[in-house]
Order: sequence, then C-alpha cells, then structure tokens
Amino acid sequence: MMLVTGGAGFIGSHVVAALEERSRGPIAVCDTLDEDKWRNLAKRRLAEVVPPEALLDWLGPRRDIEAVVHMGAISSTTATDEAETMRVNYALPVALWDWCAANSVRLVYASSAATYGDGSQGFDDEFGQNALARLQPLNLYGRSKHAFDREVARRVATGAKTPPHWAGLKFFNVYGPNEYHKAGQTSVVLQNWREAKASGRAILFRSHNPNYADGGQSRDFIWVGDCADVVLWLLDATGANGLYNVGTGKARSFKDLAAAVFAALGRTPNIEYVDTPIAIRDKYQYFTEARMERLRTAGYAKPFTALEDGVAHYVQGYLETVDPYR
Repeated sequence: MMLVTGGAGFIGSHVVAALEERSRGPIAVCDTLDEDKWRNLAKRRLAEVVPPEALLDWLGPRRDIEAVVHMGAISSTTATDEAETMRVNYALPVALWDWCAANSVRLVYASSAATYGDGSQGFDDEFGQNALARLQPLNLYGRSKHAFDREVARRVATGAKTPPHWAGLKFFNVYGPNEYHKAGQTSVVLQNWREAKASGRAILFRSHNPNYADGGQSRDFIWVGDCADVVLWLLDATGANGLYNVGTGKARSFKDLAAAVFAALGRTPNIEYVDTPIAIRDKYQYFTEARMERLRTAGYAKPFTALEDGVAHYVQGYLETVDPYR
C-alpha cells in the first residue's frame, strides 16, 4: 500500500492521480476532506482515508506500507501559530521518519524553496549540516520546513537509523489544477486568470527594487505534473537519497507569466501594477531559480514543461472547462 499524506491537497492530489494511473496501489490518503478539498480526489480510487489526528495510531501496527509520500503541511507563508506549525511541519515528519526507519519503509517528503529565504545564499540544494546552517528562511513556514531538513541532515551525519530510501523535495513556485482551495496562497497563474476574466486586466506587484523593472520580478515556475513525476521517479530511485530542488532551473518574470495567461485566452496583455503591501515588502523575493544539477546527476532526465506550455494547458485544459479538476 502507498500512503500519501496531504493527498487531498494541491501537489498531493496529483501524486495520488499519478500513482493510480501507473497502477501503484492500493493508495491510502491522510487528509481532511473538507468541502473545498474533497473534489481534488473525487475521481480517484482510494483504499482508505485516514484523518490526520489518527495517522500515527493507524500506522503503528501496519506492515503492508510500501512507501510514504509526505506532502501534508501547514503551507501558508503567512502562518503565525508557531506551536501548531512546528507540530505539523516538524514534529509529525520526525515521527514519520522514525516510523519509516523502524519499519524499513521508503519516504519521500516535501520541503520547500521557502527555506532559501531571500536567496542571498543562492539556491543550491547541497545536503549537509554546514550548507543548511547558512540558510535563513524569512517566515515561519520556511523555518519549520528548514528545521526538519536540518534534523534529517543531523541524523544522517551521526549515523542514526534512516529509512531504506528517502528524499526531500524543495518545491519552487508550483502552478496547475487542484489548487483552488488555497485561497490567498494560490499561484499567480490562477490569480491572473481570474482577474483577466473579471476585469480584462492582470494585477502584478510594482517593483520597489531599482534592479528590477515592474513585472521583472522572477520566479522558477513549475507545472504541478512535473512535480508529481519527480516524486514517483524518486520513489524508485533507491540510490538517490538526498535533498533535491524541484523547479525548472530557469527563472521567468511575472510579466512573462501574465502574458502567457493572456495568450492562452487569445487576448492582448493588459497588466496593472500595484504597490507591494508594506507588511511583506521587506521580505519580498525578487528572484528565485532552482539549481537542478543534483537531480539531473541523480538520473532524472525528463524535460520540464515550459512556462507558456504549462500555462496554456492549465488555462485551456482546466480553467476554461466545466470541470477544472485533475
């Protein structure tokens, strides 16, 4: 049996779909199927659905789990409840790591590019205590994810027992279907599509950095299907233990992204710029770009989806249809 935590969420639901399509089952999901998220799994065949609060008790006696894909997290970059965030994003993955190590079960878990902070230390997914100690995340979400990465590095360095195969994934800016429950944390692709449909324009933040033009702020945008492909590849890449970036390796501007949305709609770009809110202005990242050499060296050879192609597929294949769910 395959267990996917956060399986009703954005990336998690795509991992579940990919496992099902490749006959990698049965599949158990740990998540809360609330009114918004249940539709992400409505097309899937699930063996079991486990409430998050029951997960560790449910796992305790089982001996039929082949692998755990841990995507569950408090993923809001504006989270402020430190105790709850550290419980979910640190203490729970530590417990899952211990269970997988004790039971010889493979583990792939979600880290985040938020661990890189403002990017001043670069975006190199070097795995080691000294390399990780240099990073300074800018928010509670990033700090909680980083804390677990560092705990994994400490355990590996000290020879502590580990799962037989494990990998952590630093996802960059992911976009695609099934993100609709994320409210203010949805991708800019979805935000710009909604704005273009409602008002005929897309809204982007004005630059407050003289080195970047308005709309020139850049991110490494990655299609969610590519993320699921990496997860499934790593489940079987038993010699590839480590921490890996998951991006395209090519930063693109928000202006490029908005233009791709309008192109997918068959319209001329119409972009309006507004000031970056004061509350996040001093923590705003102007550039992110994943270094992808380590994943490529590990053996992952599949090309990543170009921004224009991914946006067109998202808009035309999902957002402009009656059923926008994967």
